[in-house]
Amino acid sequence: MRAGAKGVGFASSPVLAVRLPAGRSRLLLLIMTLAFAALFGRALYLQGISTAFLQKQGAQRYERTVILPAMRGKITDRNGSVVASSLPVKAVWADDVPLDNPKLDQLAGLLAMPASALRARLAEDDGKRNKFTYLKRQVGDELAAKVAALAIPGVHERTEFKRYYPEGETLAHVVGFSDIEEVGQEGIERAFNDQLTGRTGKRRVIKDLFGSVVDEGELERTAYDGETLALSIDTKIQSVVFATLKATVEQFRAKAGAAVVLDVRTGEVLALANIPTYDPNDRARLRGEQLRNRVITDQYEPGSIMKPFTVALALNTKRVTPDTPYNTAPGHITIDGKTVGDSHAHGVLTVREIIQKSSNVGTVKIAMPIPPKEMYEFFSSVGFGQAPKIPFPGASAGRVRPWNTWKPIEQATMAYGHGISVSLLQMARAYTVFAREGDIIPITMLRTEKPAVGQRIVSPEVARQMREMLEMASGPGGTAPKAQVVGYRVGGKTGTARKQEGRGYAAGKYISSYVGLAPVSNPRVIIAVMVDEPSSGTYYGGDVAAPAFSQIAGTALRLLNVAPDAPFKASVIAPAPAVEESM
Repeated sequence: MRAGAKGVGFASSPVLAVRLPAGRSRLLLLIMTLAFAALFGRALYLQGISTAFLQKQGAQRYERTVILPAMRGKITDRNGSVVASSLPVKAVWADDVPLDNPKLDQLAGLLAMPASALRARLAEDDGKRNKFTYLKRQVGDELAAKVAALAIPGVHERTEFKRYYPEGETLAHVVGFSDIEEVGQEGIERAFNDQLTGRTGKRRVIKDLFGSVVDEGELERTAYDGETLALSIDTKIQSVVFATLKATVEQFRAKAGAAVVLDVRTGEVLALANIPTYDPNDRARLRGEQLRNRVITDQYEPGSIMKPFTVALALNTKRVTPDTPYNTAPGHITIDGKTVGDSHAHGVLTVREIIQKSSNVGTVKIAMPIPPKEMYEFFSSVGFGQAPKIPFPGASAGRVRPWNTWKPIEQATMAYGHGISVSLLQMARAYTVFAREGDIIPITMLRTEKPAVGQRIVSPEVARQMREMLEMASGPGGTAPKAQVVGYRVGGKTGTARKQEGRGYAAGKYISSYVGLAPVSNPRVIIAVMVDEPSSGTYYGGDVAAPAFSQIAGTALRLLNVAPDAPFKASVIAPAPAVEESM
């Protein structure tokens, strides 16, 4: 209005009066129309046709699948004491970390690695940033907190678990260990890995630019912890067995040793120890020799601890009685041109005295009338030549040659424990035939409350007769008076065998052993001890292995609250010298 009052006429302005040519107007209108059509088409494409694709691409940038860890199951002893458990720790990992971040040098210092090595781990071969890599696993909370304080973009933490073994080397060969991924590698950890392993869960979450969770999404899978296993092992008895075995190996300067304790009623393994051993919590310097579970995996010629089985077979088939006499003079016998001898000439011995004095000649004379097939089947019936039915890695079957290949001298030597190989666990289980009423039972590494159901091998009368003979062998005039326990009647048999090397026997190398049961009046435990290559000057089983049995049996029976069955005044405190065992 003001402009009009001043006489300015816009409508008559030459600029406004200029009109575009009709063609240019139409072209401009067409361009604008096409532009809007393109925008509309693009919007339709993005919002309609490509919706699923774009949503997926977007989700990849802000959605993540988080693994919900599952804890590996605990392992306890029979009384509930934890012997293996998983402790929460942290894993430091990286995802697309800028390689020029100056804080990487500080991170390298915390992780105790060179900065150049850290950057090399963060980079791919072409020098670009790697999408994912572990920087250090199983770190403690204190170190993890220091790493988190650096706030380096792309460096994250996650919770994982580290296996811990409170009993350390004492129970190493039973429990074993698992690897960094908590997969069982040895022992119970391996044998029962499926039961111990939990199932991890999954959850979808939304993360911001810095990797922080801003919203928890859908639970895709629930996490379940692994089962808790209760072992048959009694850690108190285990500690005694381990300490006694270790002291025995050191005292006799032996190469190795092994011991096992069985519960006669249930077949449970109450203790199992090996020397050398290792600490499952610190395996940095672990050697193969330390891993050997000699009780279960090693096979050896048992020597004289086999004699009771030869005698039991003869008794059960009525070929002999405990009082049947045999003339063992002049202390040796020749079969197939080869001589079998005793350590001393004993003259006439009854069957019970043959066990007491451990006479090779007497045992051979008892064995030779027995058909090879019958003897082979009896050895098989007590488990020799067959791997124990326990889910444990490396259980040895031992070796019993087919009966139809036996030569007379081979049958003779097998009768007293040479030319046949067994594991210590096999031998301990076989002695349940004598400790019970003539039946053999399965063994287990897991706790059970039920009495074992056995398979009849010999009559109850023969089992009782054998217990009497084994008690004689462990008393005055026998080969193992050092096996006696104050307050308890014990019975058992010594073994002293030359050690095999190649196709023959090594000079001056022996395996000393003792297998016994206690108390004789009502056996509760069977204890087997084996010492490999004692080198202190004595090697007889009665001098090396029997004293270890005595220490273990005395403590184990008291821990199990087994009532004494012998007058204390009658117990042998300072046993008479043992009869030297024939080999």
